[in-house]
Amino acid sequence: MDMQNKNVVVTGGASGIGKATVLLLARNGARVIIGDVNAEQGEAVAAEARAAGLKVEFRALNLEDPVSVDAFSDGVHAEVGRLDALVNAAGWDIIQPFMDNETSMWDRVIAINLMGPIRLTRNVLKQMIETGGGGKIVSISSDAGRVGSMGETVYSGAKGGIIAFSKSLAREMARHRVNVNVVCPGPTNTPLFQRQPDRMKDALTKAIPFRRIAEPEEIAEAVMFFASNRSDYITAQVLSVSGGLTMVG
Repeated sequence: MDMQNKNVVVTGGASGIGKATVLLLARNGARVIIGDVNAEQGEAVAAEARAAGLKVEFRALNLEDPVSVDAFSDGVHAEVGRLDALVNAAGWDIIQPFMDNETSMWDRVIAINLMGPIRLTRNVLKQMIETGGGGKIVSISSDAGRVGSMGETVYSGAKGGIIAFSKSLAREMARHRVNVNVVCPGPTNTPLFQRQPDRMKDALTKAIPFRRIAEPEEIAEAVMFFASNRSDYITAQVLSVSGGLTMVG
């Protein structure tokens, strides 16, 4: 199995792409720690996984709160020791015109999609560097961060920031044998997508060459590739998983 005996943290693992990633990694042998603000859903995913004989645990994590981020990473380190991989999968957005945004919404979007992952990544890297042996950082950005997306302007900025952050970080971490890569999903069948109006969902489906929306499990496959030993000689890369929606950019 690709992830046998690997210790992995997946943020946002209580639902959507994060949940699919948790279950895929665990089925391939990893011990996975879910970090999520939704304790009820996070515990439910962990219980579902354990019932299937998988090694999955839940720990509360609020990416908007630096104290919570530090407590989460300290707790994980005390429990499992070094991590082999971190998957920054948590995300949040409200789709609306930029001029209609409340500034409080900007703060939350940037905290969850950019600053929270940056803080957690640094905490995890401290452990990876101190203990040696390399590691994998995989961040889920978005094609909105590559080519922009109407109604998601600040979100696009935050996700574009994750791309630039990861490319620069990859240069710094190469000496420590830590690979840093990014997966950019296109429209995906997540709770956020399902909350959108039917006309928007239909328009997106028609714009995708494959004429369908991605399933979370299809994004998880790309994440596992970057988290596994199969990507040992790959770093600073951005992989679009969008059914051909964004062929250039």
